[in-house]
This record gives sequence, structure tokens and C-alpha cells, in this order.
Amino acid sequence: MIDLWLIGIGTGNPDHVTLEARTALRQAALIMVPRKGPGKGDLADLRHQILAALECQARVVEFDMPLRDESLPYGERVQRWHDEIAALWAATLARETPDGPVALLVWGDPGLYDSTLRIAARLSPAPRLRVVPGITALQALTAAHAIPFNTVNGTVIVTTGRRLRDQGWPDGAETVVVMLDGECSFQRLEVPGLHIWWGAFLGMPEQLLVSGPLAEAAPRIVAARAEARLQHGWIMDTYLLRSV
Repeated sequence: MIDLWLIGIGTGNPDHVTLEARTALRQAALIMVPRKGPGKGDLADLRHQILAALECQARVVEFDMPLRDESLPYGERVQRWHDEIAALWAATLARETPDGPVALLVWGDPGLYDSTLRIAARLSPAPRLRVVPGITALQALTAAHAIPFNTVNGTVIVTTGRRLRDQGWPDGAETVVVMLDGECSFQRLEVPGLHIWWGAFLGMPEQLLVSGPLAEAAPRIVAARAEARLQHGWIMDTYLLRSV
């Protein structure tokens, strides 16, 4: 049985790697690093930079992430993609025959809007799992804008851009945090009095921040996001909406 450690590394800033994560990475025997295709080499490079900064002695092996089949319905598309990733992990582990814990560096936290745990559950035999928490995009966003996550006794809903597009503003919510929104779904909201705090590449030198009343800030966010994606080939962003 393999010991599989899923280690949250924050949002890309090496300073966000906790002491627990640093210790775990130094104790790992093998570290698997995904390559996400053309234009996204920075993501693998950042992982390598973190490992180099921590002077990790583990063997490092890269693997190519499969592409999702965009012709399939969303649910089936994601399920098949996860199956393919799990198969790649299994093949890598069988080929490398690690003699100790195997680690994966996970952006943010392995338990928050990340599928690493669901993919690990597909492995057979099941590995012994260890999860090391990391700083999330939610924390990095509110810290960057110096705002609280919630209002006093107020509700917070964390959701996706897809749900915001399909269902609109959640009933009774004062604060809505949106993850995984490549289509800037906030543009479709017609709720008066909304304020937005948006951030991309949070905690990194490339960090971008925009905030303000939604109607005024939305065009600036769309433009900044498009320019950053063109420049870097990828973008990780999130935002918080609040009725004020």
C-alpha cells in the first residue's frame, strides 16, 4: 500500500507553504509533478521552484495531464478526465516503485474546489492518504484586499461561475465567493448594490487586483483578465461579491 500525501502549497507564493508542508515535502520519497500542456509551463516551473527552495531530496517525476473532451456533457467530461488522471497516477507509481511516501503539490488546499482527493479515491489498492492543508485562494483574496470574509452574522456562499450563470444570485446570501469562472459570470447579474473584489495570480509577483461597484469594475476585470491570460497562457482568479 502506497502512502500518498496531498500537500496544499497555497496560491503560488513559496512563502505560503506552511511549515507542515515543508516538512512533508522533505520527507517524501517521490514527488509527482503534472505538466498541463503548451502555455502552462509556469505551473510546473513554480512547483519545481518551491521544491528547489526547500532543498527537497525526493525523486521528482513529471507526467502529462490529459485533456478534457469538450464534446461531452460537463458531468461525464469531468468524470472521464478524473478516470484518466487516476490511470496516469497508477501507471507512474507502478513504473517508479517508490520506497516511501509519494507527494503531490496541490494549489491552494486539497479539500477546497480541487479534485485531487476524488482522483485519489479511484486508485486501487487504495493508498494511505495524508492531507496537508494549504492557504486557499479565499484567504489570499481577502488578505490582498484587506477585507473580512463575512459580515457580522452574515451568510457566505462559495460557488462556481457555472452555478452563478445558471441560477443567479443565491437567495438570502450577503456574500458570494466564486471559484472557477472562466466566463466572468458576474456580468450577467442584475442585483443592485453589489460590490466586487477580484484577484488573479494571488500572492504571486504577477498579482492583479480590481475592486469597486460591480457595474463600474466589471469591464476593467474582463479586460485585465483577457490581457493576463494572453500574456501568461493561463490564469487563476477568484472573486468575492457582496451586497453593500
